[in-house]
Amino acid sequence: MLKTSDFDYSFPKAIIADRPAEKRDHSRLMVLDRRSQTIEHKMFFDIVDHLLPGDLLVLNDTKVLPANLTGVKEGGSAKIEVLLAKRIEPEGSSWECLVKPGKRLTVGSRVIFGNNELVGKVLEKLEGGEQIIEFMGDVFGFMKEHGEVPLPPYIKRVNSPPQSPSLIKRGGSPKGGGELKDRYQTIYAINEGASAAPTAGLHFTPELLKKLKDKGADLAYITLHTGLATFKPVYAEKIEDHKMFSEYYEVPAETVAAIKKAKRVIAVGTTTVRTLESINELETNKRMKMENGKIVGETDMFIYPGYEFKVVDAMITNFHFPKSTLLMLVSAFAGKEFIFRAYNEAMERGYRFFSFGDAMLIK
Repeated sequence: MLKTSDFDYSFPKAIIADRPAEKRDHSRLMVLDRRSQTIEHKMFFDIVDHLLPGDLLVLNDTKVLPANLTGVKEGGSAKIEVLLAKRIEPEGSSWECLVKPGKRLTVGSRVIFGNNELVGKVLEKLEGGEQIIEFMGDVFGFMKEHGEVPLPPYIKRVNSPPQSPSLIKRGGSPKGGGELKDRYQTIYAINEGASAAPTAGLHFTPELLKKLKDKGADLAYITLHTGLATFKPVYAEKIEDHKMFSEYYEVPAETVAAIKKAKRVIAVGTTTVRTLESINELETNKRMKMENGKIVGETDMFIYPGYEFKVVDAMITNFHFPKSTLLMLVSAFAGKEFIFRAYNEAMERGYRFFSFGDAMLIK
């Protein structure tokens, strides 16, 4: 029986990346070889050396919405922060939200945003603390005008300049500029709907993707709107008792075709891994349906040690929080002991962890 505590580890605050690297592809890259159980230390732009002609790099092109809104409870003046985490239906007006402070609202409460430009009504309060809120008004228009990108809490909400790894080691002050809200999007983000970035893709630049294509690697895209499922803490003592939230995905038919002919499938990020493994399960069970040239659905797949991967041959990922479903997924792929050895080595060598941190290639 696997316990959530089996995936715990301690870390110094100094390894938390609260700002991006100076250049996207200048993050560090740890390369893990599952067969030889060896570890190499590279820079992310060295990823070109590890992909071969015929490889397929699959990326998640979701785009993070400025989904953090601040309003006031109707009839009062207390500020209410609402994060629109997931749209209930593709064209619907109701969203699954995180509310702070959530106790101020009850079913039927209304939150006023702006000058009555947008109004939210609480329809339901869920057991996990989330709230279903129905919005009246132009949600997307209001978000674009007044919303904030929901950065992780450990990232400073100021226009902090990017951080150079060399400056971190020396304790110096970074120079230069950079909008965090822009750096918290991948360069290929196009389909709006996420409440968090698929952070493994943040390291890519247009020039790096071109080099990969010039070498003979192919690129393909999926969309999974990263939300609560990816980042919800695991509270269950036994990991199999943890329930994932579902997340919406779309997979174009051309991506499915590219996967079938690829020599190796390299997934960029755990969101891509879960999407590819989910549609394979649907296809195996003859439940895969196409709509307008895409496989459309939701996945609540929870991957942890014991799972046998059917599609993904290698993955690119960041370093994840203790006891997270993300850490459990990479442990399933590479083996828990190997992953924890790699994490310990990364901390010893000053790697940067979490959303704006350094990357791993597990092959």
